[in-house]
Amino acid sequence: MFEVTKHINRMRSLCLAVGGFLLSAVSSASHAQTAVVAAPAEALSNPYGLQAVWMQGDLVARGTLLILVLMSMASWYVIVTKYLEQSRVNKQSRAVGDDFWSSASIRQSADKLEAESPYRFITDKGLDSASKHHGLLGSIDFNTWVTMSIQRAMSNVQSRLQEGLALLATVGSTAPFVGLFGTVWGIYNALVSIGMSGQASIDKVAGPVGESLIMTAIGLAVAVPAVLGYNWLVRRNKLAMEDIQAFGNDLHAVLLATAGKA
Repeated sequence: MFEVTKHINRMRSLCLAVGGFLLSAVSSASHAQTAVVAAPAEALSNPYGLQAVWMQGDLVARGTLLILVLMSMASWYVIVTKYLEQSRVNKQSRAVGDDFWSSASIRQSADKLEAESPYRFITDKGLDSASKHHGLLGSIDFNTWVTMSIQRAMSNVQSRLQEGLALLATVGSTAPFVGLFGTVWGIYNALVSIGMSGQASIDKVAGPVGESLIMTAIGLAVAVPAVLGYNWLVRRNKLAMEDIQAFGNDLHAVLLATAGKA
C-alpha cells in the first residue's frame, strides 16, 4: 500500500511539472507573437516619416514636395536622354572616321551618313554653300563664305547638344533652396503649434522639427545628381564637339580643294 501511494505521488509531481512547463511555453509563445505583431504596427505608425510630411503637411508643404519631385524627374529625364544622344553622336563620329573620306566625292560620303547625324547636317550645309556662291553672295570671297557656312552649322549642332543642360544647372542650384524653404515653413508651423499648445517637451519639439528637416534632405537629394549629371554631360559634349570641329575643318579644306567639283 505504501509503494502504491509513493508511485501515485511521483506521478502527481511529474504531471504538475509537465503542466507547468507547458503553461510557461504557451505564455512565452503568446508574448513573442504579441511582440511580433506589435512591432510592425509600431513601425507603420511612425509619426515623423516622409508619409507624415505628406499627410500632416498643409498646401504649401505638399506643393514644395511636389516641386522637388518634378525637378528630380525632369533632371533624370535630361540626364538619360542626353546620354543616349551623345552615345549616338559618338557612334556616328566613329562611322565618319572609318569610310567618309574614302569615297569619290563629298556628296557620296554624305549620302552614307544617317539623316539625323550632325556630320550629315554639316556636310549638307557645306555643299549648299559651295553650290550657292553666286549673286550677291558671289561678292564674298569663296573661302570666307564656306567658312561662315560651316561655322554656323557647327554652332547649330553645339546648341542642339547643349539643350536641356540649362535645366540641370537650374535644378542643381535651386533645389537646395526649395528644400530649405520647406524646412523653414515646417519649423514655423511646428513652433506655432507648440506655442498654441503651451507644451515644449522634447517629443513636441524634436518630432515636428525633424519632420521639417526631411525637406532639406530631399532638396539635397535632388540637387546632387543634377550637378553631377550636368558636369558629366558638359564634359562629354566638349569631347564630341572637338571631333565635330575637326571634321568641319577637314571638310572646309576639302571643299576649297574641290571647288566646282563637289
